[in-house]
Amino acid sequence: MLDPLHQFVVSVILKLRVGEADLSFTNSSLAVLIAFLLMYMLLTVCLRRKRLVPDRAQAFVELTYGIVANLIDANVGRKGLRYFPFVFSVFLFVLFGNLVGLIPYVFTFTSHIIATFTVAMIVFLFVTWLGITLHGMKFFELFAPSGVPKFLLLILIPVEVVSYLTRPLSLSVRLFANMMAGHTMMKVFAGFVTMLGVFGIAPIAMNVILTGFEVVVAILQAYIFTILTCVYLHDAVHLH
Repeated sequence: MLDPLHQFVVSVILKLRVGEADLSFTNSSLAVLIAFLLMYMLLTVCLRRKRLVPDRAQAFVELTYGIVANLIDANVGRKGLRYFPFVFSVFLFVLFGNLVGLIPYVFTFTSHIIATFTVAMIVFLFVTWLGITLHGMKFFELFAPSGVPKFLLLILIPVEVVSYLTRPLSLSVRLFANMMAGHTMMKVFAGFVTMLGVFGIAPIAMNVILTGFEVVVAILQAYIFTILTCVYLHDAVHLH
C-alpha cells in the first residue's frame, strides 16, 4: 500500500481474449473511458441549452474554445483554423486524461509512456500526412531549407530528419515524465501520513499543496502539448 509506484500498475478488470489478441478491459481502459465520458458530457449535455449569459459549464467550454483557437491562429495562422477540431480534441483528451488521474483510486493513463506516445504518434502521422497532401514531394524540402550551402546539406539533412522523427518521443516523454513524477511525490507524502498517524499533519498539508500544484501541472502540460502540436502543424502548412 505504501509503494509509490504501485499506482502505475495496469491491472485487468475484465479478461477478454480474441485468438492471440489480448483485449482485456483494464484500469487504464476504464480511465480512458471516464475521460471520454466527461468530455462528451461537457461538450454535449452541458451545451444543449446555450445561454446568452453562460453558466459555468458553457463558460468553461467557450474559454477552452478561445484558448485553442488563439493558439492555432498565433502559431499556424488563419489557414490552420480548418484543423481546429483535431487540435481541440487532442487538447481535451490530454487535459481530461491528466485531471481524471487526480481523482482518488482512478488510474492516470497519461503517466504511461505507451499512452502518451500513442497520442503523440497520432499527431505526428496526421501532420506528416497533411504536409505531403498539401505540398506533395515538396514537403521534404522541410529538411533542406533554401539558401543553405550545398556542402552543409550533407550534415543538415540527417540532423533535420532525426530531429523530425524524434518529435513523437520528445512530445510523449515530456507529458509522461511530468505526470508520473507528480503522482509519485503525492503517493510518497501520503505514505508519510500513514506511517506518522496523528502526527501526519505536515504531510497532509504538503499533499494538499501538491494536489493543487498537480492540477496546475495537468493543465499546463495539456497546454504545452497543444502548443507543440500547433508548431508541428505550422511546419506542415507553411514548410518553414
